Amino acid sequence: MSSSEKALPGHEPRRDDRQRAGDLLARLTGSDEQLSRSERASAVASLAGALSASAKAAGTAAVVTGRWLADTLVDVAPRLPLRDAETLRAHHPGRSREEIADALVSGAAKATTAVGAVGGAATAATLATAGRRTLFSLPVQIAAETLAVAAIEVKLIAELHELYGVYVPGAPAERAIAHVQAWSSRRGIDVLDPGAVSAVLGEAAKRHLQRRLLGRAGRNMSTLGPYLTGAVAGGVVNFRETRKLGAQVHDDLRRIAGES
Repeated sequence: MSSSEKALPGHEPRRDDRQRAGDLLARLTGSDEQLSRSERASAVASLAGALSASAKAAGTAAVVTGRWLADTLVDVAPRLPLRDAETLRAHHPGRSREEIADALVSGAAKATTAVGAVGGAATAATLATAGRRTLFSLPVQIAAETLAVAAIEVKLIAELHELYGVYVPGAPAERAIAHVQAWSSRRGIDVLDPGAVSAVLGEAAKRHLQRRLLGRAGRNMSTLGPYLTGAVAGGVVNFRETRKLGAQVHDDLRRIAGES
């Protein structure tokens, strides 16, 4: 490890920071808990706090290159609360598979819109209130929103695969990696393709995931507007991106399931 990649002195990696971040992301993606705006804002703010310690532990190079974002998403992905096909049908009685898939995409888009709104408001408020010291917290706030949105979308992708009977083999951690890769590539997983599922992320896949997360964080920079403008922009960006991603993966899964 080069000197630029070392964790900052006094900020060694702490398991409880990772655990806390994972718990908060699981809560923000939970299926059964409807968070109020204030509860969601509190969870995103707490997530930013947990990620601040994690980012300092990872070091500047890992943060700037997107490696820290990618490692964090891979770390928390196996802990996201997922519903199997039977549970999804029970939650949407009387609906066809197509209708349930549309509802999942719509629900995820609403969730990322809400995260973008509270994240954008928090970021805009930071800009409005202060000087240099608070400005240093902006990257962590944007990272918190980016990871929350990515986690919601990874969960969407995993549940769409469950709904269409496209079961990724392996242990939960291996399945989570496959769903993260599907998020990164914006494609459904064809489990009959020997190269489609991997137990670990290769170097090329890691770099692609890093670029994807950094690109999403860049879009979230649209929240850096005047107060309320930032909230609206954050919500609109996330709604559009989540709907587009959901439609792409849904189309792939229809094809894979032989329904296109």
